[in-house]
Amino acid sequence: MKIFVTGGSGYLGASLVAALAARGHAVAAPNSRNCDLTAAGNLESLPHQAYDRIYHLAAWTQAGDFCLRHPGEQWLINQRINTNVLGWWHRQQPQAKLVCIGTSCAYDSQVGLAEQDYLKGTPIESLFTYAMTKRMLYTGLLALHQQYGLKYLHLVPSTLYGPDYHTDGRQMHFIFDLIRKILRGKRYGEEVVLWGDGQQQRELVYRDDFVRIMLTLSESVENETINIGAGAEFSIRHFAALICAQAGYDAAAIRYDPARYVGAKSKCLVVEKLHCLLPDIRLTPLEVGIARTVDWFSQHGDDLLASP
Repeated sequence: MKIFVTGGSGYLGASLVAALAARGHAVAAPNSRNCDLTAAGNLESLPHQAYDRIYHLAAWTQAGDFCLRHPGEQWLINQRINTNVLGWWHRQQPQAKLVCIGTSCAYDSQVGLAEQDYLKGTPIESLFTYAMTKRMLYTGLLALHQQYGLKYLHLVPSTLYGPDYHTDGRQMHFIFDLIRKILRGKRYGEEVVLWGDGQQQRELVYRDDFVRIMLTLSESVENETINIGAGAEFSIRHFAALICAQAGYDAAAIRYDPARYVGAKSKCLVVEKLHCLLPDIRLTPLEVGIARTVDWFSQHGDDLLASP
C-alpha cells in the first residue's frame, strides 16, 4: 500500500511511519523543510503519486500555555495547513482514505465528550482557537465527503505518552513535564513545583497502543469519528506519585502552585464506540507505561533534562 503522512517527524508521526514501514507499506513523509504545508501548491509540486491512504497528523501547536499566547498565529497557520491538505486530497488524491487527528480540547466538557458532541457547545477559553481549527478540519472532512464522496476517518486521542519523546524545543505535554521536573529534582536536588493544586484530572493513552488502534481502524472503518482513550482519568498527584515511585523521589517533597495555568480541570473521553468496534482491545497498564517512559527519560533524556 502507498501511504502519505503529514507530521511524520513528530512524536506520533515517527512511530506511525515506523509501524507502517514494518508492515511493508511504501511511506512518503516529507517534513517542513521539503514541503511547507502552509504554502499553497507545495503538495502539488511533489512528484505525482497516487496514494491509497493519507494520514494527516501535522498541526501547529504546543502544550502548556502556548495556546494562550499565540491564538492568532494558531488560527492562521493551522487553517492554511488544513485547507492545503484537504484541497490536495480533493484535487489529486480522491481515491485515498484520509485519516485525520482531532483533539479532545474541541469538546465542551459541559456538553459531553462522546463523538456526537464534537461540534457542540464551546471549547475551553484557553484552548479555544486551536480547538476551533480542529473543528473546522472535521467540518471539511464532512463537507468533502458529502459533496464528492471522499472517504475519511477522524480519530480523537487522549494525551499520548511513552518513550522516545522529543520536543524540538517545544513545551512539553503535562506527563513529560512532570517526569522532567521530578527527575531533575532527583538528579540535581531542585525543588519540584507542579502547576495547579494537583487535583486536575487527565487521561493518558500509550503511544504505541494508539498507533496500533489507528492502523486497525484504518483498515475497516470509514466516515466516522472515534475517540481513542483509556476510559479513565487520574489526578496529577496520582501521576506524580507513580513517577516518584519509579524515579526514587519523595512525592511529599513536591510543591503545588495553584496560581499557575492548568487548562481543563477534567477531560476523559467517552470510549464506548471504540470498544464496540474493537471489543478485544487491550491497553498498556498505566503503571507499566509510566515505568517505561521514566526509564527512557532516565537513560536517554539528558538533553530534555538539561533544560529547566
